[in-house]
Amino acid sequence: MTQSVNADPGNPDSVDAEVLESSVVDEALLLRLLRRAGRAVALPALECFEMLLDPDTPTSAKVTVLAALTYLLMPLDLIPDFIPVVGFSDDLVALTALLGICGRHRTEAIRARAQRRLDRWFPLGR
Repeated sequence: MTQSVNADPGNPDSVDAEVLESSVVDEALLLRLLRRAGRAVALPALECFEMLLDPDTPTSAKVTVLAALTYLLMPLDLIPDFIPVVGFSDDLVALTALLGICGRHRTEAIRARAQRRLDRWFPLGR
């Protein structure tokens, strides 16, 4: 038995999905869903990556991006995440710095290169 779940037609990142019985797995549907989710998550990461590779990006911006990413990915935090509410505040500061720097230094050329890489890694036609 399946149940359709409609996505928001006005949002290009939304996904139409079918909810299947727990004993049924539609691998093609799952693969399409994972590719769409992967594209949505991968694009900002690829834009940051292309920004780091871009020779016109100031060194201070590159250092800030690398520091924020390193802090977000390392297992030790200044404030441990298990502490309610404040545990994620240090991660939020690092994420805010990362988004701010990327927003100021992301050019159309960087966006285009990231989009081309995304299309190679996550093709839409499959």
